[in-house]
Amino acid sequence: MTLSLTLKVWRQANVDDRGRFETYKLEGINEDSSFLEMLDVLNENLTNEGKDPVAFDHDCREGICGSCGVVINGKPHGGQKGTATCQLHMRHFHDGQTIVIEPWRAAAFPIIKDLVTNRSALDMIIQAGGYISAPTGGARDANLTLVPKAAADRAMDAAECIGCGACIAACPNSAAQLFTSAKVSHLNILPQGQPERYTRVRDMVDRMEDFFGTCTNFAECQEACPKGISIDFIANMNKDYLMSKFKDLPAKE
Repeated sequence: MTLSLTLKVWRQANVDDRGRFETYKLEGINEDSSFLEMLDVLNENLTNEGKDPVAFDHDCREGICGSCGVVINGKPHGGQKGTATCQLHMRHFHDGQTIVIEPWRAAAFPIIKDLVTNRSALDMIIQAGGYISAPTGGARDANLTLVPKAAADRAMDAAECIGCGACIAACPNSAAQLFTSAKVSHLNILPQGQPERYTRVRDMVDRMEDFFGTCTNFAECQEACPKGISIDFIANMNKDYLMSKFKDLPAKE
């Protein structure tokens, strides 16, 4: 089965451009194609007409890298549970439907062009402490450190975060607590992460607050997350952050 669609796509030349919606008609879209493949067809049509194609982020197209991400009919990634934009298929839409496509909307994600936003603020949170350092000597063999299965499973649940930013786009406050808590927790849960546990959470949360809003427990982030990251990790992060205030931690450089 093929679909005829009307697309209302946000077009914006750069961060200083006011931007606007443009309407496009598409015919003969295979219902088994992915959402990004549908955008590929749109761009092929625009290129053949001598027009500027729509800029959008993508890479693996397998729900792994976190590069893709647009708001589809008001919902990040389209609202299909546990599905990134690249995994969303056109069979979830109906013939003759109008689809509104926008970029992530957050002050910390300035628009580069069209549907592409600058998500480097997420990288800066990781740089603040999302790692395990080995300041002296060589790293021990990983197998020498025993990890309880419960801790390993819980850490893997947090590590599933692909850093797409859907949680921030869904949050009315543009808060990044779900992303930050996942990146904090997947290290803080493990034995290897304990030496830097409290400096890590302090530095990453403080950096997060430089860019993003405050969590007020709407839980929209959890619903929008394509990997189903639980807001329980936010509670764990908040507990560790509070504990960090009572620890004798090194001063920031």
